[in-house]
Amino acid sequence: MAERPIDLGWMRIFVEIGKAGSLSAAASVLGLTQPAVSYQIRRIEEHLGVALFKRQHRGVVLTQEGKRLFDIAARNVDEIDQLARHFRKGTTRPAVRLHTDYAFSSLWLIPRMHGFRLIYPDMDIQIVATQRIERDSVDDGDLAVAFGSRAELRQDAVLLLPERVAPVCSRGFLDRNGPFADVGDLARSRLIHLDTATPSPWFDWQSYFAQLRINREAYAVQGDLSFNTYSLVVQAALGEQGLALGWMGLVDSLLESGILAIAGPELEAPDRGYWLLRPKKGSPQSERLGAWLMTEAGISGVDGQA
Repeated sequence: MAERPIDLGWMRIFVEIGKAGSLSAAASVLGLTQPAVSYQIRRIEEHLGVALFKRQHRGVVLTQEGKRLFDIAARNVDEIDQLARHFRKGTTRPAVRLHTDYAFSSLWLIPRMHGFRLIYPDMDIQIVATQRIERDSVDDGDLAVAFGSRAELRQDAVLLLPERVAPVCSRGFLDRNGPFADVGDLARSRLIHLDTATPSPWFDWQSYFAQLRINREAYAVQGDLSFNTYSLVVQAALGEQGLALGWMGLVDSLLESGILAIAGPELEAPDRGYWLLRPKKGSPQSERLGAWLMTEAGISGVDGQA
């Protein structure tokens, strides 16, 4: 009868112990218990008829026979692992990562993603959403859509959505509390705020009224609401809780459907808004996603001109 060969799984356990010099450390790496590792080593030693390790007070050391086996086993296990990684890499689907904030991802990006999936069904996208993008932390090869001004961004940034805002509310709130014939009527109403740093990097109610030369404190008679994400601001407006500042581009579909209505003058900051930041060393995947984002935003060229 032919002698049974050594199992590769036994060799991996043996190599990990040889590297770590400890049964418990090897067990941790392998996701096994220490008794299970000890049992497997005893089986290898019984099978080979030699001792592979010397047990010490703290850990184990290879015997001469163990060293000879380790030199061969470690090399072969490493080569198998490298080949397996190569196989996996060859079958990995193309992927790209996009960093942006909650408002852009939930209100602008996600409703349009089905169109991208139709064009590139085999490409994986990872959306990394945070409250506000730390532009310096975006990894090489990644895309980002960040809010800011031209002065804050790289010269090659592409303006996707210039900042344009107007007061918005639900139809029910407008019917009960409107019409808002002048800015003073807006100032008297309950307002929904987006909490942000001071000074705000975008329009807030204070800067909105200031640009229209209205002192809201002279009008305010109702308690306001504040939320820390813009998605919740929009949900509160949909729930007829008050007036919110609506960013054109983010709430367009809600306005077109009639769920929300514009209730006051529109203001704009043409040098401020959402900008596309493309990687300096791009990939075919990042180039495809970047081009699609510009097309969806109505941008015809890489210089950011419509």
